[in-house]
Amino acid sequence: MNAYLMPLTGGVLLGLSAMWLLLSLGRIAGISGIAWGSLAGPERVWRTLFLMGLLLGGLLTHNVMGQPVPAESTAPLWLIVTSGLLVGLGTRMGGGCTSGHGVCGLGRRSPRSLVATLTFMTLGVITVFVMQSLMGASA
Repeated sequence: MNAYLMPLTGGVLLGLSAMWLLLSLGRIAGISGIAWGSLAGPERVWRTLFLMGLLLGGLLTHNVMGQPVPAESTAPLWLIVTSGLLVGLGTRMGGGCTSGHGVCGLGRRSPRSLVATLTFMTLGVITVFVMQSLMGASA
């Protein structure tokens, strides 16, 4: 498949999936909320199935496209745990995650989601710039 067509297809499928979840169950496809709800909230069954579908869909896509599954991280465990906790903290502080705000919130024309998306995109660009400055162009 064309290198430009793969991300476009993925984006269209992601948007259609978010629309389907909103229209069928009245729920927003924010992964952090779905993940938390699968552990501690109501409606655990559909949430767990949604998360399993994400994992299996990614694995299926890699197999169909003939691409290898990404290698396991070589980062130290403390860094992975700290990173996960910081992402969770940011998700709570921002009232949602990138999928909830960036995909679903912007699609619903939410001003709060626009501010959140602009914030995390700006900070992501700054983080990449700082990391590349500290570690060189290979980062």
